[in-house]
Amino acid sequence: MAPKRLKVGHKQPDIRAFTVPRKSVPGTSCNTPGKQPEPQTPTCTPLRVKNEDGGDYVVSRLHHFTVKLSPSDQKEYYIDCDQPRTVLEAIKSTLSTHEKMPTCADENIIIQMGKEDRESILATHFPCTCVPDGESLIISCKSEKVEVLEERDAEVHPQDKYSVFYIDTVGGLNTKTKDLFRSKISKQYKKLCVYGVKGITVKEALTRDGRFMSLGEFELSDNENPNLLTLCTQKVDNLHQKTFKICLPLNKRQGIEKSTRSMSEVMSQSGKSVKRAMQERGSIDIEEIHELLRQQFPDLKRLMECKFPEGSYQKQLNLRKENFGKIQQAFSEVHRIKTLLEMGKSVCKVIVENVRQGTGFVLFDNFILTNAHLFKGCMKGNELKGHIKVHALFNYEKPEPDISYFHFIVKSLINFDTELDYAVLELEPEGQKLNKQKNTKNIKVPPGLLGKLGPKPENGEACIIGHPAGGVKKIDSTCIIEPEKRVQAVNDHLARYLDTMMVVQIINQIKDQGIEEIFMGGDKEDVSTYHTYMYHGASGSPVFDAHGQLFGLHTAGFYYEFVEKNSVIEYAQPILAIFEKFVLDLKTSGNIQILDRVKELVTDNEKLKEILEVEPMEEE
Repeated sequence: MAPKRLKVGHKQPDIRAFTVPRKSVPGTSCNTPGKQPEPQTPTCTPLRVKNEDGGDYVVSRLHHFTVKLSPSDQKEYYIDCDQPRTVLEAIKSTLSTHEKMPTCADENIIIQMGKEDRESILATHFPCTCVPDGESLIISCKSEKVEVLEERDAEVHPQDKYSVFYIDTVGGLNTKTKDLFRSKISKQYKKLCVYGVKGITVKEALTRDGRFMSLGEFELSDNENPNLLTLCTQKVDNLHQKTFKICLPLNKRQGIEKSTRSMSEVMSQSGKSVKRAMQERGSIDIEEIHELLRQQFPDLKRLMECKFPEGSYQKQLNLRKENFGKIQQAFSEVHRIKTLLEMGKSVCKVIVENVRQGTGFVLFDNFILTNAHLFKGCMKGNELKGHIKVHALFNYEKPEPDISYFHFIVKSLINFDTELDYAVLELEPEGQKLNKQKNTKNIKVPPGLLGKLGPKPENGEACIIGHPAGGVKKIDSTCIIEPEKRVQAVNDHLARYLDTMMVVQIINQIKDQGIEEIFMGGDKEDVSTYHTYMYHGASGSPVFDAHGQLFGLHTAGFYYEFVEKNSVIEYAQPILAIFEKFVLDLKTSGNIQILDRVKELVTDNEKLKEILEVEPMEEE
């Protein structure tokens, strides 16, 4: 099913008064080391890395570092940095099968640099090219998450492309009551070693690091000269090998009494936005903000009010609560729950090591389906780059320290499409369990859901099974929003901010993400839309209807930041359109073996049999 194009002369939905058309963006075999070998000079193997033009060039220097598998371990092991990858990838490539190698999740791993007691720690995604030659590392496993996997560049660059600096775990000015780190374990060490590609800002580097809390605006004070400050918006280029403390601004509400300038005076002097003016003035005068909003956006309030006359917003809210009750009732029947739980066994957490994570499910045999955008920056042509490692984690239903889950290594990428945002991956046939005390033989991929594929319903109940935020498997029941009601659903959501300045900022954010493409006549009108709490990490989740048919691939949403991340509306790609494209690509590429296997498995599904009969069009 080809996406519908924008109809000529079609009446534009009212939300488009604030939007312009944009493209939408998407909501671990190694030798077991023996006893400590005598130190030897490693053989120099050429190291190929990417230059700025995308080509390869050779770095002849090979360096190594040593690692201890626990602070109390007396043995150290040589680790070669012979290709561009992260420090944890380098360690795993050599010691993954070692009996003392930590088996916890990557987010729970601490890597200490140096032999001094608790001197500094690295992120697991720290480039091995930046680890000093001959450096000593100590790896240990903690009971809680130390870092959170954020989206980051999948490419590891040469050492000279990075700036490496240190953040003191003792905070600077105005940080006594502020949590700076995601885990208190970080404060047991003196410094956090941070890196950033030259050209990015300090704030970007700390955000991508994954070990810091959201700090807002902050400054760095040089430990050698505390009066020398670096703004968070400045580039990291000049921070190399320096140590800093994080400093926070005073509470902006302090000094409100001292401010005598009006909001309009602040704005008129520099033409700044309402938000910037409020921040500089330090006070919040709601009536003055309203007046400024009416001046800058004269049609906004009138348009929003016409959508909810005479208290109709509360009526819409009550109706939504009533519909949600019906949804809960539909998915509370025992036979539906049993069906969903059984199919949920085929849902997995997809981990693109040190890049990002999402969700997927078994399509058939040892092939899984997920979103293509999980592999952004990880592709070379139609294949995954050589250093990219992908895992599928099944049965991840209980939080750690439970390790009853098992995982499979992705063997190859079979098929993908960026327009429909899907990727089909082939798994290695044998899985592995992290709990080595239990039987780890004959672990097979769970059953596929190919036979459950069906058409998308126009309305009614829906259920999503996935791993939001990379956590344990969860289920969310929701209601499908029909295409003609999507504008109304967005307006419903925005109405709660009608009397605040946030409505303008939210509109700008969702406008930049191309929200109008899912409206009537838009390029993505054929997607299924709904509301769900499953945000990042749930991309690639299967979406089921009330009858247990799999009709969609949960793909993305339109998000905004207000205290925390929220979503206006989310959508799923139609699964039959994905299946059709997958089959046509198999025919075009001549992959008869997989195509014949698909035909064997869909004999009882009339819709899929019809799609299999479609032949690819010949190009003139």
